[in-house]
Amino acid sequence: MTRRSKIWLALAALFTLLNLAGVPMAAAAGERLHTAAHVGLTLLGAYLVWRLARRARRQDPPTLQSTEERLEQLQQSMDAVALEVERIGEVQRYNAKLHAERAETRR
Repeated sequence: MTRRSKIWLALAALFTLLNLAGVPMAAAAGERLHTAAHVGLTLLGAYLVWRLARRARRQDPPTLQSTEERLEQLQQSMDAVALEVERIGEVQRYNAKLHAERAETRR
């Protein structure tokens, strides 16, 4: 869960709790429309909390297996690069040897 998702989830929960606390206060004052508005907003907030929490659970962190697979692939790539570098070194040694032999025959 990202930091931004955590913040939105906390804000939605706070919104829901404040409206839930407003329901009995508006009802005690005898304001039916005000009470109905708080009930509606409480339900909306609960829905938002549910959606955000469900979305957070869906976002699984990278699994250990995929990390191990990526590490294995990286190791294989490094081995291939090392092999190619060794081949390049062999070719350079061979060319240096040929240059040295040609230089001796010219003298």
